Amino acid sequence: MFKTKNLSPQKLAGFTALVVSIVIALGSLLVDGDWKVVAGAFVLTFLVSYYLYLYTLQNFIYRKIKLIYKFIYQTKASKREEFFNKNILPLKTIEEVSEDVEKWASQKKEELENLRRNEEFRKEFLLNLSHELKTPIFAVQGYIHTLLDGALEDPSVNKLFLKNATKNIDRLCRLLDDLDEISKLESGEMTVNVEDFVIQDLLKDVFDTLSLKANTKGIKFSIKKGCETPIHVLADKEKIRQVLINLVDNSIKYGKPDGHTIASIYNMDGKRVLIEISDDGIGMAEEHLPRVFERFYRTDRARSRDIGGTGLGLAIVKHIVEAHDQSITVRSKPEIGSTFGFTLESGRGEF
Repeated sequence: MFKTKNLSPQKLAGFTALVVSIVIALGSLLVDGDWKVVAGAFVLTFLVSYYLYLYTLQNFIYRKIKLIYKFIYQTKASKREEFFNKNILPLKTIEEVSEDVEKWASQKKEELENLRRNEEFRKEFLLNLSHELKTPIFAVQGYIHTLLDGALEDPSVNKLFLKNATKNIDRLCRLLDDLDEISKLESGEMTVNVEDFVIQDLLKDVFDTLSLKANTKGIKFSIKKGCETPIHVLADKEKIRQVLINLVDNSIKYGKPDGHTIASIYNMDGKRVLIEISDDGIGMAEEHLPRVFERFYRTDRARSRDIGGTGLGLAIVKHIVEAHDQSITVRSKPEIGSTFGFTLESGRGEF
């Protein structure tokens, strides 16, 4: 079946000119009857109609396409650019313009969805930030007011209240420091000073740093069997130290008494090294895993707040790892434990 809607401007002009030419030729045949006149009328009418329709269609389509592209790209072309686009560059077909419009619509739809997600994330972030700030501030306020109302003269509680107020002030300071660090990481202000070092040596330093805290819960540190061979990585040593301290500290906080924290190091493809920190603690349900690296996200708010921390540790870890152009993942199961793994570039010692 003949469908004019699928024709190009040239074919549409030709089809219209042919119809008009046939009508004129038939009219000439009825009026004159001379086949030469009929043929001449047919050819002349076809040529004039074809070029007239083609010129009109192309100008009409060009103007409409120009308006579409102005709307899509919000640009203004100079007269020279317009002449160049219209007369030198090949004009886009309707199908190509349709594809461009569909791509633009798809892009705008994705942008709108991202804006909605960001708006929801912003609202949740501000709500969480407000809650995290209020908790220590209200606690300090309560202790100070109680002291001013007379408890300051009571030696049995005044020092206790001051110690508790100090703890909450320290927590508030840690929260502000972590927020400042995340802001620097996100804005790119914090530089990454890459150096070559042995990752096992850094792990042992971190284990030594947190050994006293681990001993209070009877948690033992170890490097997995077969992962003891020194492996070099290229990274910012102090920032990776911060990553490991956060991950190992979490394994202590959420680990079971007399449990284990095990570090594993794997040379993946000669270009990257995978470092994993595993514990046999309380673990997390699957629905929490995609969000654990979000700021202030807690799988169990009450338990997390009792344990301590600002709720920003894993967000900082993620930013540091991504600043190295690497990735971090998590695997976990309730009552089985959690494993956090991140990659680093292999060092010179690997070649």
